[in-house]
Formats: sequence, C-alpha cells, structure tokens
Amino acid sequence: MSKIKFIGKRLGMSVITLWLITLVVFFVIQLPPGDFVDYLVSNMIAEGEVVTDFEVESMKEMYGTNRPFLVQYADWMKGILTGDWGVSFFYKEKVTVKIGETLGATLAVSFITMIFTYLLSIPIAIYSAKHQYSVGDYLATFIGFIGMAIPNFLFAIILMFLSYKWFGKPIMGLPDMPPTSWPAIKEWVKHMIIPIIVIGTSGTCGLIRSTRAQMLDEQARPYILSTRARGVSETSLTYKYAMRSVLNPVVSGLGGMISGIFNGSTITAIVLMLPTQGPVLLKALESQDVYLSGGILLISAILVVIGTLISDLLLMAMDPRIKDLEESKNEQ
Repeated sequence: MSKIKFIGKRLGMSVITLWLITLVVFFVIQLPPGDFVDYLVSNMIAEGEVVTDFEVESMKEMYGTNRPFLVQYADWMKGILTGDWGVSFFYKEKVTVKIGETLGATLAVSFITMIFTYLLSIPIAIYSAKHQYSVGDYLATFIGFIGMAIPNFLFAIILMFLSYKWFGKPIMGLPDMPPTSWPAIKEWVKHMIIPIIVIGTSGTCGLIRSTRAQMLDEQARPYILSTRARGVSETSLTYKYAMRSVLNPVVSGLGGMISGIFNGSTITAIVLMLPTQGPVLLKALESQDVYLSGGILLISAILVVIGTLISDLLLMAMDPRIKDLEESKNEQ
C-alpha cells in the first residue's frame, strides 16, 4: 500500500468517525430528562413567576425543543456544514461567536500544556529507566505518584496561595488574547505558568511511568544486548535504537491526550478563573443548551480525530512495519 493510499484510508476513516461522534454527542446531550425550556421554566418558578402550560408550549415551539430528535440533529448538521452552528439558548449569541471568545485561550493552554508534558516526561522517564533503582529513579517515581494523587483543583489552590505569599497577589486568570506587546507577552506567560503546571502534571506523571516501563522492557531485548556487546555507546543505544519502539505508544496516545487536556481542565479553569471552553461547556450542559454544548464537543472530537490521524502518520514514518501490516491485511 502506497503512502497516498494509507493517508487516504485514514482520512476516510476520520470523516466517518467524526460523523458518528456528532450523532452520539447530540444524542447524549439530550439524554437527561427535560430540555432548555424546562431549565428556563424552573428558574422562572424559583424567582416567583407563574408560567402557564400555554407559555411553556410556546417557548418549546420557539426554541424548537419539541421537534423529534432526528429533525433537530438534521438541522444541526445542516448548519454545521453550512457554517451556521446555531444560536446559544443560554447566552443568546451565535455559537461560533461564543466559542470564538474562548477558543484561542483554550487552544493555547492545551497545546502549550501538551508540549510541556512531552518535554518534561520523556527525558525524566529515560533517565529513570537508565538509572533504575537509583535515588533519581525513586525521586521521579515518588513525584509521579504524588502528581497523579493530588487533585488538580487542590494543586491549583496550593499554587495560588504560594503565588500570593511570594508575589503579594494570587496569579489567576489570563490577560486578553492575543498579547500584542512585549510587556503583555511577559504578563501572559506569567499567568500561564500555574495552569500549565496544574493541568500538565497528571498527564506528565502518567507518561513518565508508561515511558519508563517501555524503556526498561526495550533495554532487555536481545538486539539491544547484542548491540551493546559490539561496543555501541549507551547514547546511541538509547536514542538511535530503543527510542523508536519507546515512542510508538507515546505517539499513539496523542489524540487522547489532546482531548484530555482540552476537556479535562474544567475544574482547574473555574478555580483559576481561566477564560477557556471548560466553564462555558459546563454551563451549557447544566442548562441543556444543545447547540453550544454540541459545538464545543464537536471541536473536541475534531481535535481527537486530527490527533489520531497525526499519530497514525507519525507511527507510519517511525515504524515501517505498520505500513507492511496494512498491506498484508489487504492482501488477505
């Protein structure tokens, strides 16, 4: 199978997967009993207003929540394909406008956190594996377990308290995106430190453990032992031979990591007052704002599909056996 066919097959699978995800997402959003009108009516009653059945039916007709599920899904998909993602029931704004307000900050936090995770965890894991049972290995293991055990919101509160003690004010929130001057860039970087550390710690610790285990397994393989016996340096053994196999599981989890960082920082964003998608998605789900929550989850699904596609292409480039396996499957 040529590279073009391999890429084409993966693109086709990505499109089908994305379509199935949109169907599941729109269905799951409407699983809880009630809809946005019920949420609205509950708030109105809580404030002492009297709402008649006729008014409820009129609001359901106005918002379109009384239509069949497939009709609502078809209209939503038609809008997605034509660029009209609908209007948010809760915020009374176009979904694309509301998402655009926080998308830049969300993507910046997500991708910088992902880079931080890889740059920190892989060198630590390699050192830990090459110095098994040393003080550094035990220290990395201890930090890894602590990082996985501490809840992100608690870690964020601790770092905010420390920033208040050291600098006189807690570092929270983010300046306007994008920063347009050097002082604004420095201020933006300063406010990014705590979110990146908090959000990236759990993923970093997990990646350290898995990469270390993979490296230890690779070091005991016969081809590594025979290559070492021929006098090849440890640096070449590690980075020229073992790293190819070690990076395979790391790269294969790229899509899941992107989605986890994108969606998994909601509580941290609330604690740190970050202008990201997490708090907006939470409010949209609470109010059953199907168009806004569906739009945000759709972006998350697109990131997963893109991340998985990139990881497949990187795996093919790093390990030609994957392409050979695809060819053998097609021949059968």
